[in-house]
Amino acid sequence: QVQVVESGGGLVQARGSLRLSCAASGLAFSKYAMAWFRQAPGKEREFVAAISWSGHDTYYADFVKDRFTISRDNDKNTLYLDMHALKLEDTALYSCAPSRSQFDEAWFRRSAYASWGQGTRVTVSS
Repeated sequence: QVQVVESGGGLVQARGSLRLSCAASGLAFSKYAMAWFRQAPGKEREFVAAISWSGHDTYYADFVKDRFTISRDNDKNTLYLDMHALKLEDTALYSCAPSRSQFDEAWFRRSAYASWGQGTRVTVSS
């Protein structure tokens, strides 16, 4: 059974930084692309960033470019999201997801992901 567990969220002041982690189990982690999504209160879940199975390629939503960095450690079955210059509008529940299939060539598309973890909450204060 595939399981992902997010951690690292918390309360941070605007312009601050946080590192989120996503520990995955029950799958051949190095064969799956991974992505971060977020859902702000009262809004739809939105795509944040994705990374290919090897970690060589990454893709970001425009609103986080140059502020967030997605990375992975395939030896530890863990995905990361380094967030800098946080803004009030980054407040949300952040969750991770593996791609639907191994070596998914469409890994950079939102539609490649369909199952998310419980999430970790990030609150940015002024």
